[in-house]
Parts: sequence; C-alpha cells; structure tokens
Amino acid sequence: MSLPQTIAAAKKSLDAGEVSAVELTKQALAQTGKWEQKIHAFVEVLEEEVLAQAKESDKRRKQGRVGVLEGIPIAVKDNICTTEGHTRAASKMLENFRSPYDATVVTKLKKEGAVIIGKANCDEFAMGASTEYSAYGPTKNPWDTSRVPGGSSGGSAAAVASGEVLAALGTDTGGSSRHPASFCGVVGMRPTYGRVSRFGAIAYGSSLDQICPITRTVEDAALMLSVMAGQDRRDATTSSTPVEAYHESLSTNMKGVRIGVPKEFFGEGIDPAVATIIHQALKTFEEQGAVLQEISLPLTPLGVPVYYLLAKAEGSTNLARYDSLRFGKQELAAASLIDRYKEARGQGFGPEVKRTILMGTYALSAGYADAWYKQAAKVRTLIRREYEAAFKEVDIIAGPTTIETAFKIGSKTGDPLQMYLTDALVVLQPLAGIPAISVPAGFVNNLPVGLQLAAPHFEEQRLFAAAHTYEQQHNFWQKFPEFTAAN
Repeated sequence: MSLPQTIAAAKKSLDAGEVSAVELTKQALAQTGKWEQKIHAFVEVLEEEVLAQAKESDKRRKQGRVGVLEGIPIAVKDNICTTEGHTRAASKMLENFRSPYDATVVTKLKKEGAVIIGKANCDEFAMGASTEYSAYGPTKNPWDTSRVPGGSSGGSAAAVASGEVLAALGTDTGGSSRHPASFCGVVGMRPTYGRVSRFGAIAYGSSLDQICPITRTVEDAALMLSVMAGQDRRDATTSSTPVEAYHESLSTNMKGVRIGVPKEFFGEGIDPAVATIIHQALKTFEEQGAVLQEISLPLTPLGVPVYYLLAKAEGSTNLARYDSLRFGKQELAAASLIDRYKEARGQGFGPEVKRTILMGTYALSAGYADAWYKQAAKVRTLIRREYEAAFKEVDIIAGPTTIETAFKIGSKTGDPLQMYLTDALVVLQPLAGIPAISVPAGFVNNLPVGLQLAAPHFEEQRLFAAAHTYEQQHNFWQKFPEFTAAN
C-alpha cells in the first residue's frame, strides 16, 4: 500500500483500520529514503523516535483515544524547537543544540497524535529565499533537482511535494512558507500575525515571524491551523480571537465574492508565462460567481526595501545572543572576549546571516536609525493602511505568489538584491499582518506556479473557503514529481 496523498485520506485509512500508524510511518520513511538522496529535504530523519511515537499512537487508538492528527507523519522546520533530535536552524552555530522543550505548536500537534519524522532543511536561521544558505547543504526542488525549492522553508515544501510526509511546519517572516509552496506546487498558508504562537520558534524578525502549515491540500492546511492556532501565555503577541474549526466549513459558494486584483502585481519583473497562468486561474473564480475587480496598491514596489530594512534590523538584534558562551563551538583559541566573539561568529555563521548582522546593525546605528529603520517602520504603517482600505472595497486580494518559477541553483547567490526581489509579492502580507495562502495554479515548463490569496486580519476562514473553491475546480494538488534518474 502506498502512502496516502493527503491527511484527510490517511485519517480515513487509519480510522477504517486499513493501515496502522506504524505502517503509515514506515511508508513515509521508505519514501523519504528514496527521495533524500536527490533532494535533501531533511537535515535529520528521526527514524527510531518516530517509530516509537507511531507505536504509542496505535496504542492510543486501541484505547479509543484518537486525536485529530492521530498517526499522521509530519516534518518540522529546523528552526522550530522539538525535544526529539536537534534544533539547529540549519546553522553551524547550533550544530549540537538539543532543545529541552517543544515549541507550543509542536506540543499541540503531538497532543492530537501527530508523529514527527524529522527536521526539515531551511536557509540558516530562516534567512533566505532558496534554501541554499543551509550550513548542511542546499535542498533541491523535486520537480527539477537543478533548481531551488524556494525558501526559507524549502525543506518543508520539498518534503510535502515529493510525498515524504503528508504535512510540514514552516515559518513565514517575509514569505518563507508561501514562496517555497509556490515553487514546489503545494499549499503554504501564513496566518494572521498573532494567530499562532511563536514560542519555540527561533526568532528572525519578531514583529513578522509566524509558524505555518505546508500541506498538499487546502483542507489539510485548514485542519492543521485548527490545531495550531490559539492564544498562548508564553507569547504575548498571540490573540484571544476565537479559533474556528476551519476545516469543517470550507464553503464553495463564491457568488458575489469581490476579488481584488492589484495591477501592480503584474508589472515589471513578472514572468509573462506566470502572469498568464494566474489570469487563467482568476477566471475560475468568475466562473464560480465571484466578481473580479482591478485595484491599485501603489506602495507595492516599496515592500522589498521596507521588509528587508525591518527584518534585517530585527534579525541582527535577535542574533546577538549567539556568542558561543551559551551556544556554538566552545573550544576556541581566542585570547580575549572580543576575539572569541569574532572567531565564534565568523566560523558559526554563514554569508546571509553575516549580511543580516551588517545590514541590520547599520540600519539601527546612531545617525542612521531615523533615516532608515524608523522611516521603514512608518512606510510599513502606510502599507497596512493601504490593505485595510482595499479590504473595504473587496473581500479577497489575489495575484501571483512569486514573479517567476523556481530558478537554477546558484543563479542568484552572487547577487543578493536579485535574490531579495524574488520575495516582491510575499513580503507585503507580513508587513500588513494579514493572512495569505499560496495554492498550486498550474505549470510553466513542468515547474509549478502558485496563486496567492490574501484576506483581512483573522479572516482565515474566508481565505480557506476561496482557496478550497479554486482547488476543487482543478487537480493540480494530485500531481506529483516523478522520481527518475534524470531529475
């Protein structure tokens, strides 16, 4: 029996007794063993631990204690704390770090019976858009292993796309779940800021970070978020807004729903083939009774500079704790404390993390903070207000997730600006604090293209309903990359 394609299908098989959690886990491990030699989606596969978890899951099922995700194999991004295995954030600085506690979302998933297969690869400290900046080697796109899977949650997206796992946890600071979801042809969903606890997620940009589900279908993403969301006393930014059972009311009635299409999303820089796919996708909504309405979001071009100023500033501050006194290599030859810092951070951090420290420290330094950081913060407020105004006119905002399909490995690492520009359409929603989702919308030269939908704050249900409606009209979620010697 092959691994089911979705969480929903796996739950039916488990509930019917057609497969046990141990058997399901072994199937996932077999798929992982096959694909890992090609794509390197994991930095650590927890084979012994996950089989033990699966056995416990089967015991609970026999006792009648069945969680919402009972026996479902998932991957966890390497910057999210788990007591199983290591939590390295794909960095040499945390090479030997084992977390003494689980992140809140991991605790919630375990409580509902999920089993953790391993830690998914990512850009170091989640700082990147291609998963090439991992200290443990790049992840490759299962659709074409000469190309990137997107980032920074590239390992999570590649693991779901290749069928290694049924779902994965990623993080999204400036598109880091939706970007790889688009490149790998899966669903990546960023909740409203404050909808999901960040406790146990290694911080990058604290005012932007969110933990996200990456799945094969919208229904699965809705189910995952139903479990993950909620207020947490250990994260003061979490909201008391009630959590809905998102997966239980996925309406497909789009009649009269107003969908705003920003003209700026189809401007200079977008691949014409990607634009064509998205325009075709938007017609699906019209056919279902929705009303398409062109809108303007004039501040769109400022998204990348504003995001990278704020994220790098917050990132450089968060990185200050990694001094090798508490984390990192301890056997250093440095004669003084400052030399120890230089040696430890010089050896422990990769190029993008060092770039973050330099850019962020500069933006926050005396004489420059007013001109750069504070100015960016003011523009961020204007971007948020621009979206709030747009949502008074429309219910959903739609467009491409990325401006292009997956690019060749190594093609942008020499030009950081070109790498940053790949995030042009996914940094805006984190700046506004709103929920967004990327769903598969087609292919260009056998490379996936993602359709991105965004909704007002805490309107995840509206977002899931629209995305599910689109998904039901197509079979893109049923397409898997072929495992061949060529790819």
